[in-house]
Formats: sequence, structure tokens, C-alpha cells
Amino acid sequence: MNGVIIVFNSGSTSVKFGVYAVDGTKILRLVSRGAMSGMQTGPLFVAKDADGQSLYTHKIANGHIIDHRAALQFTVAWIEKNIGSAKIVAAGHRVVSGGTRYEAPVLIDQDVLAYLDSLVAMEPSHQIYNVLGARALAEAFPDCPQAACFDTSFHHTIPEVAQTYALPKDILDAGIRHWGYHGISYEYISRQIPKYAPDARRVIVAHLGGGASMCAMLNGKSIETTMGFGTLTGLPMATRSGDIPQDLLFYLLRCKLFDSESLEKSLYERSGLLALSSVSGDMRELQSSDDPHAAAAIAYFVYSMTKYAGAYASVLGGLDALVFTAGIGENSALVRASLCRALGWLGVVLDEAANAIHGPCISAVQSKVSVWVIPTDEELMIAQHTQALVNSTM
Repeated sequence: MNGVIIVFNSGSTSVKFGVYAVDGTKILRLVSRGAMSGMQTGPLFVAKDADGQSLYTHKIANGHIIDHRAALQFTVAWIEKNIGSAKIVAAGHRVVSGGTRYEAPVLIDQDVLAYLDSLVAMEPSHQIYNVLGARALAEAFPDCPQAACFDTSFHHTIPEVAQTYALPKDILDAGIRHWGYHGISYEYISRQIPKYAPDARRVIVAHLGGGASMCAMLNGKSIETTMGFGTLTGLPMATRSGDIPQDLLFYLLRCKLFDSESLEKSLYERSGLLALSSVSGDMRELQSSDDPHAAAAIAYFVYSMTKYAGAYASVLGGLDALVFTAGIGENSALVRASLCRALGWLGVVLDEAANAIHGPCISAVQSKVSVWVIPTDEELMIAQHTQALVNSTM
């Protein structure tokens, strides 16, 4: 299979992409990545090369609205015109949930899309747009093989006792379970850990970005993770609340302070670090702010991670390695240092100088737990799965 594979991550107002060259070997080479953003206000297309240098920028007039089909068509047309003479041989999509039917990546057809659409009520903040992007591309380019890769797949190894909620059988039978997300990132990191810490069996990985979660891995497999049924639970995030008491939600509804729609919007879009700080949900802005509320928001974020890390070390029966990844995990020395200090009782000792330059190893020689900064690459993971699926049909 020669040509290029495009990876898409479709959101509510943006479509991110990555382009990978396939030269007949199993090695994929990043050629370009970028996004069509601001689709509902003033679309902006940006493409960069593998080194992050700008290749092309195109601004569509403010107030102009485009849909996913138009965004994907524009992107594919630009790729076909500007990425040499390489043929587009396949496309891979990030899809949040594969539900009970898909525990591994799958080639997309209409039946697959219909099932994935049925999961939108379960995960409304991402699933609807992931599927919309895949459907729009299938309609615009019906001859292009497409694959769906799921954030839930990696967590199917979680033990049944950790997947279950204490609810009546008729509720559980409606597909209610601890699903777990960020699985594409965690799968990539699980494959990288042996290169850095080959003897580490018991590992906690912190995927910290605008969406944040943690995962306990035993021998490279997920056995617990902070996001549960949907993507709202677990750690506080940029604008998402993380864990809150269920009875609080009933109280807010009984008092008619919210209806279900406005409450969901508030928990997803107005909570988390943004609500705690009243400054921003962006960790970079919080760290540069002199507002005491910004510092308090960071402290709450670290405190939440500390609680989960302690619980996961117990579930794992100890801890061999701690890994930080994603935007905050890879770039915030402050957050990493704060969590490592809180986990001193586990034998974590930070190398301050190594942490300041972002590792990769940021633990001191005497640390009983090795600590790492490992960049994630979800797009590459999706491209590899897509390549394997397409090759298997040839």
C-alpha cells in the first residue's frame, strides 16, 4: 500500500488532521498536520509540515459557516494538491466510543456508522461530531477506505469488578458500565513505556490536557481509569467538572435552578479549572496569573490527581513508574513537580533540573519510582491501525 493515510479528529467546531506517507513498508512518516477551526464563526485552515513549520493558512470570512462535509472536502482537496503526487489510500477517524460491539478498530460501513450514531446519547460531547466527520467523508469520497479507532477500546481489559456500577440489572443492561476514555493515547504510551522503563510492570499514566484523565496499567494493560461512563467524570478539566456528588445534581434539578440540558452544558462548558479560577481553563494562563484563585484551581487539580494516584497504587499493589503525557503533562513542570511531591510517600523523588527541561526521565537516581515525560501521538496510533486494517483486506 503506497500513498498517504489521513487521520481525522472531528469536533463540534473544528476538524483536525494528520497526513502520513506510506511507502510499502510498515513505517509511517508524518508529512503534515493541521486543522480547520472556527467552523461556526470564521473558518481558518492551517497546515504545517512535520517540523511544525507553516505550509498554508487560509481564512474564510468572519460570520461564514461551513459544515463538516465542506471542511473535510477542503482539507482533502488541499492534501491532494499539495502533498506531492501521493494518492490518498485510506482515512482513519478518532471516535470516542465503540460501545459493546467494537473492542478494536474497525473498517467503516453504513452499519458501523448507524451503530456509532446510536451511542451519541451516551457520550454527547464528542461522539456525535466524530461520527459526523466519518459520515461526511464517506459521502464525499465513497471509494476511500475508512477506519474508526475508539478511545474505549484500550480499557476493555479493565476487570469486571472495576467495570461495574452498583445499579439494578435493567439499568446495567442498557449499556451502563465504566468505559474509560483517552484510550488511543494510553495505547500509544503503553507501547512506549518498555523503551524507557523496560522493567516497569505497575504504571500510572496521567494524560493531562484540556480533557484530563489517569490510567492504571499492569503489564501494559488498563485495569482502571478515571473517566467512567462518560467523559465528564474523574479529574477536573479545563471546563468540565470532573467528579461531583450525584445527589447534588438531583438537588439542582429539584430546585429548578437548571433543566437537564442547561445543567449538562454547565458541567461540560462552565466548570472545571475555568469555574474554580474565574480566570481561564487553560493551564498556561493559570500558571502565569497572579490571581490567587488561579493558584487554588491548580492546587485542586493536583489534589484530585493525588487521590487517584494513591488509589491506583493500591489497586496495582505498588508502583514502578509514573508517566506524564499530553499538553499539560508534557509541558507543565509545575504540575508535575506538585504531584511528585505529593507522592513522596510512595518513594517518588523528583530531579528538579530534569523536570525543568521536560525530561524524558524526571526522577532522581534514588527514586523508588521512575517518573517520565513521554509525548503522546494519537494520530500515529490511528494511522497504524488504519494501515493494518486496510492491508488485511488486500
